[in-house]
Amino acid sequence: MRPLNFTNTNVTISDKIMADEVKLVEKSRIMGAERINRALSRLASEIVEENQGINGLYLVGIRRRGVPLAETLAEKIEQLEGKKPIFGIIDITLYRDDLSTVGANPVVNRTELDEDIDDKSIVLVDDVLYTGRTIRAALDQLMDFGRPKKVQLAVLVDRGREHRELPIQADFIGKTVPTKKSEIIKVMLEEYDDVEAVGIFELPND
Repeated sequence: MRPLNFTNTNVTISDKIMADEVKLVEKSRIMGAERINRALSRLASEIVEENQGINGLYLVGIRRRGVPLAETLAEKIEQLEGKKPIFGIIDITLYRDDLSTVGANPVVNRTELDEDIDDKSIVLVDDVLYTGRTIRAALDQLMDFGRPKKVQLAVLVDRGREHRELPIQADFIGKTVPTKKSEIIKVMLEEYDDVEAVGIFELPND
């Protein structure tokens, strides 16, 4: 099992542990690069089918790892439709849905929505859906920018409804992975981790 280090004084694990550095141990590798690529190809096809093409389609990645996932989806949709959908970014940096938060609410930072979202079909893209609080913050932020026609959610991994704290569900799911609260799903992407994989991590037994 391989250790994974997180250095962030603003993050706790399972709402119990706060430290400058938390070392997590990988229990299992549930997706590799090929499976991630296949899942994203399927999601791109489902998004196009559900929205009957890309007219008015607007992909919005949630930083961090939702952004490269949304960019890959946009490229795959372009391969299907001959044109990329509109692309934007919402930045929620002090909170990740597969980790814990230092406060009651996520913190929203810079948002890059260069085109009007009014009457657009928004697809929010994130790596992991857990409690739903990140998505709630993203939805609140979107509403400050206009009135979309509809908002859908695409995630690479859904940890299951039993962990949800809000009535939020994904419309497009790469893989559903039932997990314990003590476990953490980590999506690793080339842009940030020099590897493409999804693993289940836990705190080491000391």
